[in-house]
Amino acid sequence: MIIEQLIFTVIAFAIFVYMFFRMIKSNDTTYVAILVLEAIGIALNFVEVLFGVKLNIVFVILKYILSLILPILILILEKKNAGLFELIKIQKTKIYLFFGDNKKAKQQLLDILDKNSNSYKAHKMLAELYENEGGIRKSIDEYVQAIDLNKKDYDSYYKVAELLNSLGKKDEASEMLFNLVNKQPENTNAAELLGNILIEREMYKEAVNIYQNALRLNPTSYELNYSLGIAYTMLNDFQSAKICYEKAAEINSLLYNAKYSLAEIALIYKDLEEAEKRFLEATEEEELSADSYYELAKIYLIKGDKDTAIKYINTAIDSNAKKIVEKVKKDPIFIPIMARISIPFNLEESEQEQDESKLKEKDIKVKEHLEKMSEITRNLSYNDINLLKHTNKRGRAEVDKEEFQKEIQE
Repeated sequence: MIIEQLIFTVIAFAIFVYMFFRMIKSNDTTYVAILVLEAIGIALNFVEVLFGVKLNIVFVILKYILSLILPILILILEKKNAGLFELIKIQKTKIYLFFGDNKKAKQQLLDILDKNSNSYKAHKMLAELYENEGGIRKSIDEYVQAIDLNKKDYDSYYKVAELLNSLGKKDEASEMLFNLVNKQPENTNAAELLGNILIEREMYKEAVNIYQNALRLNPTSYELNYSLGIAYTMLNDFQSAKICYEKAAEINSLLYNAKYSLAEIALIYKDLEEAEKRFLEATEEEELSADSYYELAKIYLIKGDKDTAIKYINTAIDSNAKKIVEKVKKDPIFIPIMARISIPFNLEESEQEQDESKLKEKDIKVKEHLEKMSEITRNLSYNDINLLKHTNKRGRAEVDKEEFQKEIQE
C-alpha cells in the first residue's frame, strides 16, 4: 500500500511539474485549471499518507482521475493535435458550428491563429467555414496555408483547384489538377473536374486521356464513363461514345443523359427502333422529356406514321411550348402535319424550360452537338452512314461537321 502511494506520488508530481513548465513555456493560462485539478488529486493522496486516513473508493478513483488519467489523456491528445488551448478552442468551434453560430466559431479559430499561426487544423477549418459562407478568395488563402503545413493534404489541394475554377481561373485550376491526378491517380473528383475543364476548353483528346486513366482505377464510375462518352462525341467518334454511354446507362439506369445520347447516336446511324426505345426511356427525365417527345415525333414521321407523330409532338409542346414550337417551325419535316399541331397562342416560358438550366454545361453542349449531327445525317443514305461508321473505326474522329459533310459528298 505504501509502495503504491509512493509510486503514485512520484508519477503524479512529475506530471504536475511537467504540466507547470509546459504552461510557462507556451504562456498558456488554460493549463491553470488542469494544474488545480491535478493538485486536488495529489492533496487527496497526501491526506491519505500523512493522516493515515483510508479514503472511500469514490475518492480513490477521483484521486487517480485528477492526478494521472486526466493529465495523461490531455498529453496524448496534445501529441496528436496541438496545445491544450488549441484543443479546447477546436472543440468549442465544433460546438458553435453544430448550433449554426459561424461568427463565434470563426472567432475561436482566429484566436488560435493569433496564438499559433502554424495551426494546420485551424487553417483547414477556417477555410471550410469561409467556403460555406461564400468567401471563396479567403477560403483559398486558408487552404493554401493548410497545404503549406501539410503537403499531403490532397483534399485541400483539390479544393483550391475547385475554387479557382469557380472563379474562372481555368489555367491555374488545370495546372493544379494535372499535378494532383499525377500524385493521386485514384482521385476521381480531380479527374472529373479536370476532364470537365478540358471539355469546356474544347481540348477533347486531352479529356479522353484523363478519363481513360481514371477509369482504369475506377471502371464503375457513372460520371467518368458518361464524360468519356461526351469527349468521344465531341470528336465525332460515335462508336466509342456509344460504348461509354451504354456502360454509364448500365451502371446507373436512373440517370437519363446517357440514354438520350444513345438515342441520338442511334438516330445518326438510322437505327430507328433503338432510337425510339432510348428516347422513350429519356422521357422519364423531366429536363429531357420535351426534347425526347420531339425526337420521337420525328422518328414516326420518318416511318410514315403521322398520327403517332402528332401525338408525340403535341405532348412535347405541352411539356415545353416555347422551346418546342420554335424548333418545329424551323424543321421542314413537320410541314405535312403542321395544321394538326396544337400551337398555343401565348407562348409563355414553361416550368420545364426553367428546369433545363439544371443540366450541366457539358450536358447541354453534347446534347446540342448530337442533335446537330442528327440533322446533318438525316438525309444521308445507309451507305453514307456505313462510311461514317468506318471513319470512326479508322480513328478519324476529329473531323468537324463541315469536313464530315465534305467527306460524305465525295
